Amino acid sequence: MTATLVASALAGGHGHRTLFEGLDLTVAPGEVIGVVGANGAGKSTLLRLLAGVEAPLSGRVSLAPSDAFVGFLPQEHERISGESVAAFIGRRTGCAAATAAMDAAAAALADPSAPAAAADAYSLALDRWLASGAADLEDRIPRVLAELDLDLGNAPEAVMMTSLSGGRAARIALAALLLSRVDLVLLDEPTNDLDLDGLVRLESFVRGLRGGVVLVSHDREFLARCATSILELDLVQRSHRLYGGGYESYLEERATVRRHRREQYEEFAAQKADLVARARTQREWSSQGVRNAMRKNPDNDRIRRRAQSESSEKQAQKVRQMESRIARLEEVEEPRKEWRLEFTIGAAPRSSTIVATLDAAELRQGDFTLGPVSVQVEAGDRIGITGPNGAGKSTLLRVLLGAQLPDAGRASLGASVRIGEIDQARSALAEGLPLAEAFEAVVPEMTAAEVRTLLAKFALTADHVARPVGQLSAGERTRAGMALLQARGVNLLVLDEPTNHLDLEAIEQLEQALDSYTGTLLLVTHDRRMLETVRLDRRWHVEAGTVQER
Repeated sequence: MTATLVASALAGGHGHRTLFEGLDLTVAPGEVIGVVGANGAGKSTLLRLLAGVEAPLSGRVSLAPSDAFVGFLPQEHERISGESVAAFIGRRTGCAAATAAMDAAAAALADPSAPAAAADAYSLALDRWLASGAADLEDRIPRVLAELDLDLGNAPEAVMMTSLSGGRAARIALAALLLSRVDLVLLDEPTNDLDLDGLVRLESFVRGLRGGVVLVSHDREFLARCATSILELDLVQRSHRLYGGGYESYLEERATVRRHRREQYEEFAAQKADLVARARTQREWSSQGVRNAMRKNPDNDRIRRRAQSESSEKQAQKVRQMESRIARLEEVEEPRKEWRLEFTIGAAPRSSTIVATLDAAELRQGDFTLGPVSVQVEAGDRIGITGPNGAGKSTLLRVLLGAQLPDAGRASLGASVRIGEIDQARSALAEGLPLAEAFEAVVPEMTAAEVRTLLAKFALTADHVARPVGQLSAGERTRAGMALLQARGVNLLVLDEPTNHLDLEAIEQLEQALDSYTGTLLLVTHDRRMLETVRLDRRWHVEAGTVQER
């Protein structure tokens, strides 16, 4: 069954803060609507409203048919302690909730005193349970896990999610999506932490859906390949706009719309300024004419009064005409300047010629072995590192940077190497401290005022700096890490999946900063646009614990 979702005059926000209002949106079968906008613009809020998880401030959301099954996969920031892989998949697919609802309806129906409506409630719950795919979920899980090369070694119900690496957990999340049976799906940042193979599978899944899709994503290539239209939420302008024709068309049309808005305002402002200047001139002439008449005929009261009266009346009439023309001008509001992340990477003096070396290095973690690896990083190298999840990319970085000693072989770090790093965990700042204090602890040479000023440039305001780092969103922690890179001089920059949780504007600013950065760069990313955009002179591919230069 396919479904159509309609949002009418929708408004969403938190408390007294409205993020968007008057939003109309129709999601028809086969449509893939990508939602973009700066962090905090209300993208996740919109998905929760469409899913019925939260109530809108105003407006309504309707579904036709009303019993259609809507799948909502929010961002998963944390894995739940004690939750198995099977339980995670059941929760993410909606099968667990459908099973619980059916069991509750069955128990109510079994009660001898149950009202007649209990049978209808059970019938509805059973239909939703069947539609969710819960009936054969247990049988389908092993096949999908095998397709994703996820050999858990034990039954999915015996493996805890918290025991998995970030890469394997991301693949489990993808498996949950592939196992979902829905009429319409809402996806919040589904590409985060996925490797290239996972991205291809996700794209194939989205494009193959018969029902409609609304997805929030900052992955530009994913949007370009999947989205049929783009909904932009603009918090600065307090506006929203739906662009048809896909992501590339959105970029072109958005640039045209912004240029026209600016041109319209500049034309209005120039016309208004000209009329105001002419009105001012008319007033000055009126005053000057009276003064001249009085100076030429200082003793003739009659002439002076007549000159004053005639001049004042004529000039006043011209002034009134000008003011009337000004009043009739159709007001054009000045487009607000959008916040832009002005980001530079602080430079440190050049390091030694050899930055880092691994010589037949091996590192063992349980059943996984990285190596033996022999590589050398020289000053000024710009190395892109790719590979599937779980292949050992983050492990390779830890050994290269001296954060973890190899179990065999040799690892060495060059002299005068100043490392700046954004790791996947965004762990550069102490999680228990307020952001400002954690930042000052790492950069003690900066004053408290300087720290707050710098963080504000990264859209981290007074509300953010007082909150513990651990309570910040992943995107906010990433911006804090970027601020740290600007504050500290580095000559070895290490970025591990830096685009995760960043909005499009911040990603583009990061790419520009990397273009002007002259030190050594190690970039781990699955962002295909970033790999094309950022200047790289070497490529390492990590797979199954081996490193190959391409």
